[in-house]
Amino acid sequence: MRAKEFVKSYLSSWNHLDAGEVAEHLSSTGVYCDVANNTQFSHDHLETTLQAYFALHRHRYELVGDILADGETIAFRYRMFPLLKAERSEGAESEEILGAEFITLKGNSAVSIHDFYQDAASAAQPTITDQALAQHSARAKYAKSGLTEAQLDAYKEALTRVMEIDQAYLRSNLTLPELAGLVGCSVNHLSQVINAGFDSSFFDYVNRHRIEHAKALISGAGRGGAVINHAFEAGFNSNSAFYTAFKKFTGQTPAQFRKCGIAAAAAMD
Repeated sequence: MRAKEFVKSYLSSWNHLDAGEVAEHLSSTGVYCDVANNTQFSHDHLETTLQAYFALHRHRYELVGDILADGETIAFRYRMFPLLKAERSEGAESEEILGAEFITLKGNSAVSIHDFYQDAASAAQPTITDQALAQHSARAKYAKSGLTEAQLDAYKEALTRVMEIDQAYLRSNLTLPELAGLVGCSVNHLSQVINAGFDSSFFDYVNRHRIEHAKALISGAGRGGAVINHAFEAGFNSNSAFYTAFKKFTGQTPAQFRKCGIAAAAAMD
């Protein structure tokens, strides 16, 4: 079953308040994950839960935007809103819930469904659905280059270890090929991991770690002297690069950051 057909059938089942039909989209050994509530349901448990839910609630589910599909993976946004006035807050014509679902198919059934959602009122800033869809798009793009989901996760874990434990970012002349060698993957794959796994470029990814290290040095008890000394300790090899990156990732200059830290410490005394 193609992605559009699956999603159309799936949302139709929700709109018909048919717990059995919704659950039938999940394989007998599949798992439905309600990410917002950190709960999981098997096929049978999902049907039982939805029967109780539909007995109390009436909602309309609508597709928002395009359906993303890559291989056996489907991602889409949706919105839901109560149909009954009794389920709306006083004075509210419509209380939308915004969500995104990520579905992995095997044949015509889903082996996993991950459901992210939140109320529209809290969605003024980029939401988890936006972030998750962007990450899915990046992963789908790089899957075509031969980097599997499992490889991406493995390289991502190795990269995190190299950066956070081994502190590779302290090497002022660190290059993408050098970092790839430390991680144990090709330069192309490392670039893909940084882009898809961390939604960042190589330079921003490395500099973000350096700035966090520099912030710790600046905030450290008894640390004094020129801020630029901390920049070199954190892996930067130029004053301008440090100040540009610091302002980009903190919204402050190093001097402003230090002043705020001193003021906060004084207020606690």
